Amino acid sequence: MTKAPAATASAHDKILTLEQLLEKREQARAAGLTVVQCHGCFDIVHPGHIRHLRHARSQGDVLLVSITGDAEMKKGVGRPLIPEELRAENLAALDCVDWVYIEPGPTARDLLEKVRPDVYVKGREYEHNQDPRFAAERATVERHGGRVVFSSGDVVFSSTALISALENSADPYHARLSRLLDDPQLEGSRLTRLISAFRGKRVLVVGEAVRDTYVLCDRPGVAGEGPVMTLRPVERVTYDGGAAIIARHLAAMGASPTLLTVLPDSAETDALRQRLRVEGVVLETISAQWAMPEKQRFLSGGQKIMKLDLVEPLTLDAKQADRLVATAEALASGGGAGGGGMDAAIVADYGLGMFSPALMTRLTRRLRPHVKVMSGDVSGRRSLLRCMMQMDLLCPSESEARESMRMFDESLPSVVWQMLQATGSKSAIVTMGPEGLVAFDRLPAPEGGGEVDEFRSRVKGEHVPALVGHAVDPLGCGDSLLAAATLTLCAGGSLLAAGFLGAIAAAAQAGRMGNSVISGTDLRHGVVRVHASHLTYAAPEVVASRGAVALGA
Repeated sequence: MTKAPAATASAHDKILTLEQLLEKREQARAAGLTVVQCHGCFDIVHPGHIRHLRHARSQGDVLLVSITGDAEMKKGVGRPLIPEELRAENLAALDCVDWVYIEPGPTARDLLEKVRPDVYVKGREYEHNQDPRFAAERATVERHGGRVVFSSGDVVFSSTALISALENSADPYHARLSRLLDDPQLEGSRLTRLISAFRGKRVLVVGEAVRDTYVLCDRPGVAGEGPVMTLRPVERVTYDGGAAIIARHLAAMGASPTLLTVLPDSAETDALRQRLRVEGVVLETISAQWAMPEKQRFLSGGQKIMKLDLVEPLTLDAKQADRLVATAEALASGGGAGGGGMDAAIVADYGLGMFSPALMTRLTRRLRPHVKVMSGDVSGRRSLLRCMMQMDLLCPSESEARESMRMFDESLPSVVWQMLQATGSKSAIVTMGPEGLVAFDRLPAPEGGGEVDEFRSRVKGEHVPALVGHAVDPLGCGDSLLAAATLTLCAGGSLLAAGFLGAIAAAAQAGRMGNSVISGTDLRHGVVRVHASHLTYAAPEVVASRGAVALGA
């Protein structure tokens, strides 16, 4: 196998002048190496960019990334956020990038004419776009015998190639996290004040209560009658899950939550009401002949082996659906037994039948006028995400967002924009497992009401890397994130602060086995831990000041 010529180059050496670039291009051509080129702004390098670039690198031997210079960046007021020199350095630090060039022109057309790459890779959203600028770029590449490939790379979730590449490279997100910690919005003392402001916030949670049971088993064996695994349970541990754990998180973080769910009139429901009351959660129920759903997870030696869902389908009749909406609206507006309206509402759909598309749409629209902040999430591959209307915050995973919009090949910003448009929602925090999350907010409309540039991004994404090195148990990470992010917005925090505190809550959850409660103290400790963990990368004078900030001094 021929090795790419720049594989061992330092990051600084990868940033080339035009003369150096053309010389290296000729050397690569003489050596029979395939040169792949990507072009863009790369203002903030997030996981979607890295997937795109790794996919592009797999198309040849050498990857050239050309970026639009500051003078030609026309993506709105204040852009670029990152100067061209730092954008080039960020890209050069990635192991999959061999050459970086800052293009002074408005498009890559002239550079493509000079470099003549063998492959030119663009995002999937360009495939059906007739913009004359890209048409000229494509014609230039193909005229010289090159190929134009459309692929965002966003659909690569955990391929062998991606895992191998990540294992053999330095953490590509460390520089991003260090810059995040320098943002005034994420100053330690400011985050601590936000957490303190959670106290007393009244939050309505609407969703299914679930019983999560961990069945701890002896070492698995093989049945004597055939090649069938056998498990021998030795202990059971049960947790309150679903919407119940969201309400418990909220209470532990200092809020005053009310949980509205559908449950039967039973001793089990009474026991749940008592447990929640002790923790500061008020339980309101719509009565239905339906057993509480249970999700059993079988473990051996700390490793999950099997999951068993003991769920009876739930179908609310018309009267029950009306009662659910009326009760939710009364609680949100202050007409409930406790009096006083709600500051926020969280709608959580776990796909167990409590919500139909029409009921979800009606519920969210009726709640909207009564609360300051309304957020929502779904669990699993459910289409009801796009029925959550006029939300301030949606918190799906990447796969849930793509499934709901039926957009599997487009770039993640395109998916999120369509999701926000379809639901009339303001923002989204999209979780990406070990790659962290991206907080997406709408960008302002063009001044003067002119035509929207088809290539102009409609959303701004802020990437927050995963804040836990090893996840002991990912169960419930999304629920704790949703609770912390909602309270942050309710307390007046920014979307970035909501995403950051949500990531801290998820990291605390991932470090524990089982669906345990995340408290305000856990969040405060997480803020200190994350700030302190990066002090060694700063200058000595920065270490002292940041340490004091993280501790709230």
